[in-house]
Amino acid sequence: MTHGDLMALMPLLILAAGSVLCLLVGALRPGKYLYAVSLIIIAAALLWSSAVTAGAVLPGLSVTPFSRYCLAFLCGTGVIALLLARSYNSRHGIVGEEYPATILFALTGMGVACAATDLLMLFLGLEAFTFAFYILVAIKRGSTIGGEAGLKYLLNGTLSAAILAMGIALVYASRGTIKLAELVSGNGAPEPIFLAGGCLMLLGMAFKLSLVPAHLWTADVYQGAPAPVTALLSTASKGASLVALLLLLPIFGAWSGLHDIFWLLALLSMLAGNLAALVQKNIKRMLAWSSVGQMGYVALALVAAPFGGARAAAFYLVVYAAAGMAAFGVISVLSDEDEPEAIEAYRGLGYRTPLAGATLAVAMFSLAGIPPAAGFMGKFAVFAAALRGGEVTLALVGIFSALVGVFFYLRVVVVLYMKPSELPVKTVRRLEISEMVALLVPAAVLVLLGVYPQPLLELLGKILL
Repeated sequence: MTHGDLMALMPLLILAAGSVLCLLVGALRPGKYLYAVSLIIIAAALLWSSAVTAGAVLPGLSVTPFSRYCLAFLCGTGVIALLLARSYNSRHGIVGEEYPATILFALTGMGVACAATDLLMLFLGLEAFTFAFYILVAIKRGSTIGGEAGLKYLLNGTLSAAILAMGIALVYASRGTIKLAELVSGNGAPEPIFLAGGCLMLLGMAFKLSLVPAHLWTADVYQGAPAPVTALLSTASKGASLVALLLLLPIFGAWSGLHDIFWLLALLSMLAGNLAALVQKNIKRMLAWSSVGQMGYVALALVAAPFGGARAAAFYLVVYAAAGMAAFGVISVLSDEDEPEAIEAYRGLGYRTPLAGATLAVAMFSLAGIPPAAGFMGKFAVFAAALRGGEVTLALVGIFSALVGVFFYLRVVVVLYMKPSELPVKTVRRLEISEMVALLVPAAVLVLLGVYPQPLLELLGKILL
């Protein structure tokens, strides 16, 4: 390994070493300061990834401008999640060094998945951060619903890992290599055993992205996990999984069946997610089901990947991540002994806590695709790519499902500002500075990208695979 390789890999090394450091230091001197240490570690990795432009090609890993961008995105979500978790965990009795250390471990796994150049490293990165989330989902000791969510996620995730591993084994048996560059197919139809393995890998990735039919775990896990964990699970893990999927797509070459698979995944996810979210009265379950629909829009973009769909999918994921962080961030900061999960619990919140109310409203406008929030530009980019690719029917279904989504997203805004509370008004505690920052940053990103998305779109166009 050369000095340049070491410089390029340093962000991943900082995160991995930081995870071990938190565990060791926390065992000797536990305390809240570990959250500050973890924030410094993530910030160091973020700054290094942004400032140092060195590249590296190593066995199993390749540090490119795109992988560095992905790591910067992941570190940004990690910073927001830790800012939310510090106060939340203190109020809910989640103590110890395990939480910040596991967050760092999850970010390391995501970064590895985004920089992988072979199937083995891709699998290890994906399962490393998934394993971290098994712990984080059930980290609240004594929580029955949290333990149930962790068990459901573990069982479904183990099945997904087995399917993914079986797919990798079949692909290796077919081609005799696991290097992604050597697996790229030509214009001819791949052999049956390769297609069987490839389809199994796509099914495993559908679980990571909560795409139908591998989506049923989503609502229970989102509801049972602590809100800051759900914020990271619904955003950063989706981003890393999308990047891993983009790394896999070239191995299918010009196989026409790939288009049909994503067409069906997009159709079912958009319809099932938005229609199921329509009847939810629990805000976390509503956001969970809507995330299935949101990932359907990402799949729609991938259907039109040759026509700018890949860039649209990557942009949409950034917008969705900011909205998810904002929405689950509000749930986090408003929780005391319990999280306010019923939508009716947010009646009049826009007046009682203006910052939290405004942040949640901006997130809902973005998820609904209403300008000037960034969700409008994200949906516009996705539907424009689909129409350029000739996917008129699927684009119309997507527009219809988006209109359905407007109803349940705006229902939350109506509750925030237009319905007086029928219950005794509960005193809302004063937000900490870290919580204010964690709410303001994603809300500002949503407004900025909604008004001026061009720089990010141009950046993605230059660095995308």
